[in-house]
Amino acid sequence: MTKLWAWLIFLLGIAYFVIPLIGMTEFSLSMRRGVYSFDAYAKVLADPAFRETFSFSVMMALLTILFSALLVVPTAFWVQLKLPHLRPLIEFITLLPLVIPAIVIVFGYIRLYNTSSWLPLTGTTFGTNVLLLVGYMTLSLPYMYRAVDTGLRTIDVRTLTEAAQSLGAGWTTILAKVILPNVLVSVLSGAFVTFAIVLGEFTLAALLNRPAFGPYLQLMGANRAYEPFALAVIAFAITWICMGLIQLVTRFQKHTRAAR
Repeated sequence: MTKLWAWLIFLLGIAYFVIPLIGMTEFSLSMRRGVYSFDAYAKVLADPAFRETFSFSVMMALLTILFSALLVVPTAFWVQLKLPHLRPLIEFITLLPLVIPAIVIVFGYIRLYNTSSWLPLTGTTFGTNVLLLVGYMTLSLPYMYRAVDTGLRTIDVRTLTEAAQSLGAGWTTILAKVILPNVLVSVLSGAFVTFAIVLGEFTLAALLNRPAFGPYLQLMGANRAYEPFALAVIAFAITWICMGLIQLVTRFQKHTRAAR
């Protein structure tokens, strides 16, 4: 009887998530009356604004992943090696983006870096892009740091560092050639989550007036009928691809460790 209830709850949970997705997909295919078609998808993919915003968000996502890794890997490594007593404080700081709304962050940026401030970053396209990049890094920090920190805990950081130092390696060499290869799978896991976050983020890009995919999706939803659902299906598919890649990377990591 317990197993029956467990399966019933499981099936209800699946239905709760799957039925709306089926309805959304079915509606996105109904642009041509009386027949299913990919007309909405064709219009979206042919839209120059879609290509511009999507490519901009992908570029920002890749930059966010790069700079987040450059920030998080050395920080997590140093905390693990030299400052373990500061771990609770660092973990608290990295979790702050989960409790501070993005709109608070972006209004703080606008207030501090507007054209009348000491550092007028919002006065130029490059400066605004820098602020957007920093905002994306802030939003991805809880996921990237957690992934890297978990990866570092699975290896003997102190022994690897001491072995590399005994061979004459400097800190840069240790990070690039010893630590990073051992936590690369963890970095990739955080990178896929970061990619999904950046691709769907709306608040930062909209208030900083940048041509990102999130504001474009909202604009389409306010002015079109079928195209927004096609965009939502595309965005959902990309998110699930990222989640699937995380699973593949995690499974590959487990098989690699088992082989060792």
